[in-house]
Amino acid sequence: MRVDWAVVYRETYADLVRFLHRKVWDPDQAQDLAQETFARALDHDPENPRAFVFTIAANLARDEARAAIRRKKHLTLMAGGAAEAGVAADAPGAAEAQERANAVRQALDQLSERDREVLLLWDAGFDYAEIARQTGLKPGAIGTTLARARRKLVEAHEALAQVAQRPQTKQR
Repeated sequence: MRVDWAVVYRETYADLVRFLHRKVWDPDQAQDLAQETFARALDHDPENPRAFVFTIAANLARDEARAAIRRKKHLTLMAGGAAEAGVAADAPGAAEAQERANAVRQALDQLSERDREVLLLWDAGFDYAEIARQTGLKPGAIGTTLARARRKLVEAHEALAQVAQRPQTKQR
């Protein structure tokens, strides 16, 4: 039976963009990668289309992260190691929203790749069996891994919040 990609797209797109956004931290890039994911998936007829789409997306996000690191290194070399300039927020709540997003990103970055992947797949709506197939973990290990990932995420976020709340002292 052929996959009805229109149905898969409608049922998966929002979860896929959210998953990719938490991988690349750029909403426009997440949407672009989601579109590329479906473009690549159309030529296939997988048994589990949702898992197949998320596998493609994870690989594209990983490739994009590697490319971004190469670009950043190249730009740093070209700029002579100069620091990147910040962009001022134009909306009143934009700075606060960006600060929250950065805090979540930093907390997620402190998780292991496996814990982060399990957490993001669960957040994207995958059930334990799908997460197990996607990650190669045993189905019985998903609950434990997910609980550990959640705990570590909360601990990392709280630790970052405490560091941010400490008063800055001037060095002489």
